[in-house]
Amino acid sequence: MKKLAQTFRDLEVYKEFFHLQQEIFQATKRWPSEERYAWTDQIRRSSRSIGSNIAESWAKRRYAAHFLSKLTDADGEIQETYHWLDTAFACDYLSNEAHRIFTAKLESVGRMLGSMIQQYESFTHS
Repeated sequence: MKKLAQTFRDLEVYKEFFHLQQEIFQATKRWPSEERYAWTDQIRRSSRSIGSNIAESWAKRRYAAHFLSKLTDADGEIQETYHWLDTAFACDYLSNEAHRIFTAKLESVGRMLGSMIQQYESFTHS
């Protein structure tokens, strides 16, 4: 029997996004310092926002519309993270292999979030 989530930290989707944000953070440490306040900051923010929006959604799950809104915000941050990964790849800051791995992980965990969005009412209290 699967244990029900008691906090957002128990959600598999949150755990996966948290791990991915840390991987992206490590990769961006090797990017040129002149990009620190441009691409580096942007991709770090968008990848971190995915998990933070999931955490916020958990606190708002009493209200289905608010819960769904925060989940769709997380989905928007996924799309922004794709953009920055593509930009970093185009500028040779990410290798083809690193881009492929990050994109595949983002797609995989994004499907988890998509499933959560489709079934959002099963998480709410209203």
